[in-house]
Amino acid sequence: MATSHAYDFTRVFDILSYQREKYPQHEALLSFRDGQWVGLPIETIQKKADNVSAWLHHMSMSKGDRIAIVPKMGSPEWMILDFGCQQVGVIVVPIHPTSSPSEVEYILNETGARICVCADGDLYAKVNTSKTAARQLEHVFHLQDGLAGFLPPLSETFSTNVDLDQLKRSVTPDDILAIMYTSGTSGTPKGAVLTHGNVVSNIKSVLTLLPLQPGHRVLSFLPFSHIFERTSCLSYMAFGVSVHFSHSLERLREDFNSVQPFFCTCVPRTLEKMYDYLQEQKEEKHFFKRKLINWAMNTGARYKTGRNGFVYAVNLFFARLLVLNAWRGALGGEIKYMAVGAAALRPEIGMLFSAAGIKAFSGYGMTEASPFISTNRYLPGLNKPGTVGIPVPGV
Repeated sequence: MATSHAYDFTRVFDILSYQREKYPQHEALLSFRDGQWVGLPIETIQKKADNVSAWLHHMSMSKGDRIAIVPKMGSPEWMILDFGCQQVGVIVVPIHPTSSPSEVEYILNETGARICVCADGDLYAKVNTSKTAARQLEHVFHLQDGLAGFLPPLSETFSTNVDLDQLKRSVTPDDILAIMYTSGTSGTPKGAVLTHGNVVSNIKSVLTLLPLQPGHRVLSFLPFSHIFERTSCLSYMAFGVSVHFSHSLERLREDFNSVQPFFCTCVPRTLEKMYDYLQEQKEEKHFFKRKLINWAMNTGARYKTGRNGFVYAVNLFFARLLVLNAWRGALGGEIKYMAVGAAALRPEIGMLFSAAGIKAFSGYGMTEASPFISTNRYLPGLNKPGTVGIPVPGV
């Protein structure tokens, strides 16, 4: 069950003080550097976000101005930049890293973004080619340390002659938080305008649904330009959990093993790849082990929450003991829940994960809804494979 919360935050950046007061984490946001996970305490995150806010004022950015970001996966730096913008009312405009140069130009011009921050040097070069065509774009930076163009407030300290607390107080729940663009697969990208109140209402709905507790470990690896992962990471901070950001899909299996997360959000393709990996492992074994893995997978695929008889329970016990527990162990051994969105999850794969002790529940949402609309639940009787569940509170 989720922790009982007094939801005393109304703007997204209030989550920083909310966690600091209720569930202070010594390692709130973590990234993998030099062979180990390095965490930032919530107090440091607040100070760094304040420094970003001071830098924005130094750059003559004020409430209502737009800053574009082109992230790949999430990171502590993206979260800090986001919070720093929010605190002074600067509107964040995420751009998908796969966007074409013409789409980048279109979004930059439509929003009038004055600054753009990219994930790395390659995206930095890509956006710089659009700088001439983007009429109001003044500066382009990136987050790849050691290269020219690195975002200044991540390496320098800035001060401001204005009252930062007063600037924060001027931001209201009805002010625009972000303009989130669609992928453009159905024509010209369209920007969904989301306020602080929009996203906060969704976060508060999530806090009543997820089985997270302060101190749990979660792993984030979905694209940070999408609202699904952005709202999820903000919700994690409100829960007071430790958020580990994977920096590469190529090392995702290693990250699961080293982090040993309790929870993660994912898309069906992630689970399908894990399923395919198990199939590949099966083909590499000798005849008896292939038969054993096949039997365990078939047993798991018939799993039904709370509706399994005694004979099935015995079969499942041995399927877990001989095969499925090792599969869960390959994901760190501690993971209990996965929230699946963005596409349909094949029911048999969801049931197989549940049989392995990893409850994978599907939901539905869209950018305009910040994004969660409905989801299956983590309690018995409130999950039906092949569906997207029931509406979240407030929807």
